[in-house]
Amino acid sequence: TILELAEKIKQLTGSTSDVEYVEEMPEDDPRQRCPDISRAKQKLGWEPKVKFKDLINLMVEEEYKSRGLEFKK
Repeated sequence: TILELAEKIKQLTGSTSDVEYVEEMPEDDPRQRCPDISRAKQKLGWEPKVKFKDLINLMVEEEYKSRGLEFKK
């Protein structure tokens, strides 16, 4: 869930920020996102090589590096 993602990022960064909820979403915003990668697998032979949890770690680490900061796992 998005909440789990936010909590993981908070944990990795040591943030004490609160997660804010938005009551109203744009009318065309989907209520639930569940991407289907079956077409990419079928037509391109593609599938993810990095697990989602590992991707989040990499993204946070790269953001730290881009700011000249040391990322401590």
